Amino acid sequence: MEREGNAILTIPNVLSLARILLIPAMVSLILREGSEAAGLLLWGLLSATDWIDGALARRTGQVSELGKVLDPTADRLVIAAGLIAIVVRGAFPLWAALLILVRDALILLAGLAALLSAGVRIDVRWIGKVATFGLMVGVPLVAWGHFGLPLPAAATALGWIFFAVGIVEYYVATALYAGDLRRGFVRA
Repeated sequence: MEREGNAILTIPNVLSLARILLIPAMVSLILREGSEAAGLLLWGLLSATDWIDGALARRTGQVSELGKVLDPTADRLVIAAGLIAIVVRGAFPLWAALLILVRDALILLAGLAALLSAGVRIDVRWIGKVATFGLMVGVPLVAWGHFGLPLPAAATALGWIFFAVGIVEYYVATALYAGDLRRGFVRA
C-alpha cells in the first residue's frame, strides 16, 4: 500500500465504492411493489456505512485523498438515488426532496469549481455529517410510513422530525461551507 494520503485500495475506499455499486439494487427494491422494506433497509445499511468508512479510515490511518472525495460522493449518490426512487413511488413529496437535491447539486458544483479553478478543497464539517445522518434516517422513515409498513404513523412522525432538524442543519452547514469556500479562494 502507498503512503497515507495517496492510497487507493483501502478498506474505507472499498466500502465507499461498494455503497455506490449497491445503489441500483437499493433503487430496484424500492421501486418494486412488495420489496420496499428491503430497499429501505438497504438504504439504511448504505447510509450507516457512511459513518463506518470514515471512522475506520481515521482509526486505521487509511485516510486518503481519494477517500475524502469518494465518501461524500457516495453519500450524495445514495441520498439522491433513494430520494428519486421514493418520489417516483409517491412515498415522499417532491418539494422536500428538492430541498436536499438542489442543495447537493449546488455544493457539488461549487466544490468542483473550487477544486478545478484554484485547487481549493473544503473539508467536511461535523454539522454536515450530523445533518446528513438526520436526513438519511428521516427520509426513509417517512417513506416507510407511506408504504404502509409496520408502525406507519410512528415512522412518518419520527421521519418528519429527523427531516426538519436535518434540513436546518444541512443549510447551516451550507452557509459554513460557503464561508470556507470564500476563504479558500482568498488564500489561493
